[in-house]
Amino acid sequence: MADRTELTARLEFKKAALEKARAAYLDLLDGNVASYTIDGRSLTRLDLDKLKNHIKALENEIDGLENMLKGGKPRKAIGIVQRDW
Repeated sequence: MADRTELTARLEFKKAALEKARAAYLDLLDGNVASYTIDGRSLTRLDLDKLKNHIKALENEIDGLENMLKGGKPRKAIGIVQRDW
């Protein structure tokens, strides 16, 4: 597990990336631009779903890092398998 300094650095990086992704999403949604480039990746208006999924993933990562900084464990995904008995 990383130390507190590293976790804080990761958290700040993810928050900055989240702000850029949100700005790109809003610009594409408003129609202000037809395409957007973030860190060498280009997104077009048709890629709104990909950008929304990227934002959701960043939010989940930020939640996990904040939880780790508070002394908790990172979130784990749990799957439920329904069975017909």
